[in-house]
Amino acid sequence: MVTPAPVAPDMLPEDPVPTEPDPEQNAPADEAAGAEAGDTTPASEGEQPAAPAGPPDKKNWYIVKVQSGREDSIKEAIERRVKIEGLEEYFGQIIIPVEKVTELRNGKRVVRTRKMYPGYIVANVEFNDRILYLFRETPGVGDFVGASATNRNPPPLSTRERDKLLLTQLPRGEGKDQIEKIKIPFDKGDRVRVRDGTFSGMEGEVKEIMEPKDPKEPPRVRVELTIFGRPVPVEVEVWQVEPVD
Repeated sequence: MVTPAPVAPDMLPEDPVPTEPDPEQNAPADEAAGAEAGDTTPASEGEQPAAPAGPPDKKNWYIVKVQSGREDSIKEAIERRVKIEGLEEYFGQIIIPVEKVTELRNGKRVVRTRKMYPGYIVANVEFNDRILYLFRETPGVGDFVGASATNRNPPPLSTRERDKLLLTQLPRGEGKDQIEKIKIPFDKGDRVRVRDGTFSGMEGEVKEIMEPKDPKEPPRVRVELTIFGRPVPVEVEVWQVEPVD
């Protein structure tokens, strides 16, 4: 019988020492588990969340019947009541359409402005019960044109009517934001009619549309007119001509 040789104490295996798990090694697994569970991590400080889109603009242009001769004071009264009642979100602006006319006084040409539609104003609003009540309760205001007992909602101006209206108001600076969005209703080579000034009523061909250096000024148009059988180029402001239908 063979007796096993004794083993030296220093040859015995040492008990394993428990070690702490390495967080860096487990991080990917933890992140993956979090992703599978639908967990989201906050954005870094440098990243900004996208701003939510604002509500669409529901404003349109409407014609409103008012007392003739009081258009300006009624406009101011409506604007004042809009601020008092906090209805700015439904209100854009009011335009009193005017045009320039040339008259002879004491042998001299005088240019003045006059209202195009006495007894009417044009309002850019979101039509609802609160706006309707505000307008109807303002002294001197009649009603929205087109509204009736059977058709409560008045029809707004068409795009063409709106653009033509705003273009005629360019010299007054009214409706600047809307005017910047619209296009001039004619182009180079189109036939136009002069609607104001020395050559009022004459027709010609657009030779050039000139953008102003000052953004507050209206564009100018070079039109070739036929005067005494000869082509004559003249320059007018864009509001002074209109396309020939």
